[in-house]
Amino acid sequence: MSLPILFTSARIPTDEGEFALCLYDSPDGKEHLAIVAGEVDGRENVLVRVHSECFTGDVLGSRRCDCGEQLQRALHLIAQEGAGVVLYLRQEGRGIGLRDKLRAYNLQDEGYDTVEANLMLGHAEDERDYSAAVEMLRGLGVRSVRLLTNNPAKIESLQALGMPVNGREPLQPQHITADNALYLQTKVTRMRHLLTLEHVPYVNGHARVANPVHDVVQGLKLVQGRTAVTLSYAQTLDGSIAQQAGRPLAISGAEAWRMTHQLRAEHDGLLVGLGTVLADDPSLTVRLVEGANPRPIILDSQLRLPLTAKLWQSTRPPLVATTATAPIAAQKALEAAGATVLRLPAEADGRVSLPHLLAELPAHGVQTVMVEGGGQVIHSFLAAQLADWLVLTVGMQLVGGLAAVGRPLPHLPRLLGAHQRHFGEDLVLWGKVGY
Repeated sequence: MSLPILFTSARIPTDEGEFALCLYDSPDGKEHLAIVAGEVDGRENVLVRVHSECFTGDVLGSRRCDCGEQLQRALHLIAQEGAGVVLYLRQEGRGIGLRDKLRAYNLQDEGYDTVEANLMLGHAEDERDYSAAVEMLRGLGVRSVRLLTNNPAKIESLQALGMPVNGREPLQPQHITADNALYLQTKVTRMRHLLTLEHVPYVNGHARVANPVHDVVQGLKLVQGRTAVTLSYAQTLDGSIAQQAGRPLAISGAEAWRMTHQLRAEHDGLLVGLGTVLADDPSLTVRLVEGANPRPIILDSQLRLPLTAKLWQSTRPPLVATTATAPIAAQKALEAAGATVLRLPAEADGRVSLPHLLAELPAHGVQTVMVEGGGQVIHSFLAAQLADWLVLTVGMQLVGGLAAVGRPLPHLPRLLGAHQRHFGEDLVLWGKVGY
């Protein structure tokens, strides 16, 4: 393979700092650029952005994409780092060139997404080649990179070409508008981009970015007469939530897990059964995003909650729902540690009555509760027709373990107006629960 050749370089002072602009002649006839800050020769884990030229976004500031924003953000982060590289590759329109990119824009205005438009013009959805990028990095002496990207395919391409990628630094969009929302949504749903789209504007009056957190928060406002319930859990492709009883199983990837923490931050309470506490010892807090911790709520019919559980470290003291037969001494110990203990009627099987609990929670400041499990709790809320919304994360594993809903449900609940979206490798489905 012919390699790109460094032709010349020059010092470029900018508002972000001083860079060296290196121009490479490439065998494909294109002049690629490396924008270099600081000393990168011989270094590992260099902060790098591999940026494909976007005349409309980078130069004109077009609101149809987030390219210009990503370029400026990358330069800012690299300047802050003190060393790093932005590779500016002449691969306009994901490699199809400016002429066909403008034709693709016209197709998008007719209602096709960015992938469909490229395919209709006879192109692949992405025709970029990163061979020149890897050779340019090697020429600069870069040994491994931390890549500023939301695109897992870019990471995979660099690694396949022999450039170690030791980390990913996200570039989340800061300005989501009606002009770019459908484009960003297509990146997520069709091109596996690892984006968290916080805002939900409308496009052409109807299409919008799919966002489980927004939908759930809005939907719960319509629940009246009791605490509103979001059922949220992760399962594998075969419906398992654990390999076996008492052994936790990591299912959600980083992006879906972050979404779960966003969802937690939007609820007043976070409910699990005692079995989940004993098996997983969860913190039941918000850690991956900014937001207030929900109040831990534990279903514990006989007050066996350990005083050493991690949930006691939360900024919110737990609320423990139990029954009349629970030991008084255990209640006093929990209350001495800061818990609120609610004695509620029991169902025929001795478990805490969920309707009575949901009727009682508003008096304790819990208008919305997120239920995370385990399996018995999930089944109980569905069987009692008390789950208002469901957010289900499906991890791409097959384990043959314990099912989330292991017994028949009497009313065959279903999702109404269901949505789906990929968060990293995970598929998240959500909607209002109908009975």
